[in-house]
Amino acid sequence: MEKFAFDMESIYPLVMDWGLKLLLALVTLAIGLWIIKLIMSGVRRMMEKRDVDVTLRPFLISLLSILLKIMLVISVISMVGIEMTSFVAILAAAGLAVGMALSGTLQNFAGGVMIMIFKPFKVGDVISAQGFTGSVSEIQIFNTILKTPDNKTIIIPNGGLSTGAMTNFSTEPRRRVDFTFGIGYGDDIDKARGVIEGLIAADSRILKDPAPFVAVSELADSSVNFVVRVWADASDYWGIFFDMNENVKKAFDKNSISIPFPQTDVHVYNAK
Repeated sequence: MEKFAFDMESIYPLVMDWGLKLLLALVTLAIGLWIIKLIMSGVRRMMEKRDVDVTLRPFLISLLSILLKIMLVISVISMVGIEMTSFVAILAAAGLAVGMALSGTLQNFAGGVMIMIFKPFKVGDVISAQGFTGSVSEIQIFNTILKTPDNKTIIIPNGGLSTGAMTNFSTEPRRRVDFTFGIGYGDDIDKARGVIEGLIAADSRILKDPAPFVAVSELADSSVNFVVRVWADASDYWGIFFDMNENVKKAFDKNSISIPFPQTDVHVYNAK
């Protein structure tokens, strides 16, 4: 009985100490989870206020929630008295190894986040990037999907897309359509200019402001070249481009204005 009493007297302070630590840890865990919930609610409202992409919100909120909960659990375990230094070191080493193995994937992930936050383009925009041109059909967290005019699917990693040069053809509501038309040196420049200006005036899709520009741009090897610049709504760009090329050819033919093309003269000598 004396030995049992002695053991109880030795264990009692230890049980009390661990019990208090465990109780404090549980209280800290409960309060910490409640604070994390409040933080997540505030982050969610901030994202809605700043109009962060809908597809990005759940991912960022989940990622932040997991990180905060991991930090909370580590803190709670430390409060109980468990040594976390070695555990944290192993976790950091494992994270470094995984990060190095997935460096390209992480770069694409970071690029996707940047694209969704800053929105250099959106679904439906026509862009040119990484050597490809097409309409954006989908923006994923790692890749962006393009559809080309001939209905090919192009998958571009977001890492290079977020850091490289990119042209967005859908940003501005108006675009300038540029042409170059050549006539022969024997043709009347004023007549050719009048024909071109008449075709421009007849096309209602071409805007009057800014005013169309028609001028001789070059005295080339075999032609006198006109540069033509007109403005139009972005949706009319390709219609005007194709129609103008066809109409100028027909009008030049009708008015006997030649369009020079490369020719090769072959001289044959009879050797005696």
